Amino acid sequence: MGAASSSLALESEGGSGSSPSRPSLDDVPESCVSSIFMYMDPPEICKLARLNKAFHGASLADFVWETKLPSNYKFLVEKVLGQSPESLSKKEIYARLCRPNCFDNGTKQVWLDKSSGKICVAVSYKALRITGIDDRRYWNHVSSEESRFNTIAYLQQIWWFEVGGELEFEFPAGTYSLFFKLQLGKTSKKLGRRTCNVDRVHGWDIKPVRFQLSTSTGQQASSECYLHQQGNWGHYHAGDFVVDSTNTAPLKLRFSMMQIDCTHTKGGVCFDSVLVCPSEFREKLKQF
Repeated sequence: MGAASSSLALESEGGSGSSPSRPSLDDVPESCVSSIFMYMDPPEICKLARLNKAFHGASLADFVWETKLPSNYKFLVEKVLGQSPESLSKKEIYARLCRPNCFDNGTKQVWLDKSSGKICVAVSYKALRITGIDDRRYWNHVSSEESRFNTIAYLQQIWWFEVGGELEFEFPAGTYSLFFKLQLGKTSKKLGRRTCNVDRVHGWDIKPVRFQLSTSTGQQASSECYLHQQGNWGHYHAGDFVVDSTNTAPLKLRFSMMQIDCTHTKGGVCFDSVLVCPSEFREKLKQF
């Protein structure tokens, strides 16, 4: 009698001798997962989205990805992607902006850093004013796999070296740095190996190159240095500027580099582009 009673009790609790099922990740509400994702980096969100349907669904929530997008994402979608921000999900906007996106007839590129969502902009030499650029006695246009624009300018020899340009762009609040991407020597490939001819490099050790930067908000910066990166690309720092959170209008940058001492010629340098990126990215410039 007693044994029968205990058997009935077990059956009424969910089966003969079976223990209650334990909670699993599948039991976590999608809304809770989305709330947690708001405090995580995009690469971490994408990894966790593979766990199950709830995590995948949570990873698609617009309010999650809106916290990762820069404050000017609507400007970027309209200017760079050429679409309405309302026509795309926030995750799709983030994914598409993380790729290099060309604008202004392919002479400029903008992209987001995948981990932080911060903006980087590159300006091809083709969008700049360069003394003698159309004269083949001085400059050559060279195809290059090492340029994000697939073409670089190679200076053979010149007396008056001067480059100037402008960029009008809506930057999110933050501190940014502007660099000129240059290399002493001309790169080529022989038997599949990268080589760099530095025979024509001259004149850069006599006088320094002067770099200048100014903004439409009145900020100014300048620097001088000798070009020294033989055989490898170097990023030469022109200056920094700050974008205030109250400034919502596009910012206009003016920048230049020059070595105009006509007592000697200078040559053998490759010029790729100008880079604008958050100042905190200076340690990983080789990625650009």
